[in-house]
Amino acid sequence: MRNLSSISTLRNAQAHSAEPLLSLKRVTKLYQRGSEVVEVLHGLHLDIPRGDFLALMGPSGSGKTTLMNILGGIDRPSSGEVLVDGQRIHEFSDNALSDWRARHVGFVFQLYHLLPALSAEQNVALPLILKNLAMRERQQRARAALAVVGLEAHLKYKPAELSGGQQQRVGIARAIVTDPPILLCDEPTGDLDRRAGDGILELLQLLNSEHGKTVVMVTHDPHAAARARRTLFMTKGVLSQEPEA
Repeated sequence: MRNLSSISTLRNAQAHSAEPLLSLKRVTKLYQRGSEVVEVLHGLHLDIPRGDFLALMGPSGSGKTTLMNILGGIDRPSSGEVLVDGQRIHEFSDNALSDWRARHVGFVFQLYHLLPALSAEQNVALPLILKNLAMRERQQRARAALAVVGLEAHLKYKPAELSGGQQQRVGIARAIVTDPPILLCDEPTGDLDRRAGDGILELLQLLNSEHGKTVVMVTHDPHAAARARRTLFMTKGVLSQEPEA
């Protein structure tokens, strides 16, 4: 495992290779709502190259979050295939999928989900607790992640002592502390003003371009989507290059 303390020097030599990092093939997702079966995703095909920064836009209820959950191994498709770096993760057992997710995916949410009684450093170190690491190494990795997001001077601050933008940076540091190759961001600027949101978007661009993270971001905001390398639109469970007229 790479040491996050040297993350600022990392590059992904395989960025934008022909082989996609994430690939969906004929993915369908059904939910049971009472006596009704609702098809949320309709036979999706999607390839995401290594090193991509993809924005997903679309109205509420269009299936964006369901798609994000399937990409991140939180949910499984009802049919179809989900391949990540050649692994068919939809066939994993629950335990294997949980272990894969912990090693390969960092999640960033609209709400920061920080524990109020813990410092920034302690919040960031939480994903490392289940790993066989000495406390000193957990501390070093948490501090390295906070340095990447520009909060090395705020290690001991608790969430209530931080601005919304700073809290989101702590959330991003927590997402990258295990050095996952994939970042999945669900409305990461949705609870922030424009200035703070722009800072978060610049950070995501940095993590993508300088640290080789493959980023998928769900957003309603065209201003946010413009920071991505490309944008796809989802309408009623179908992906397209253009928004619905």
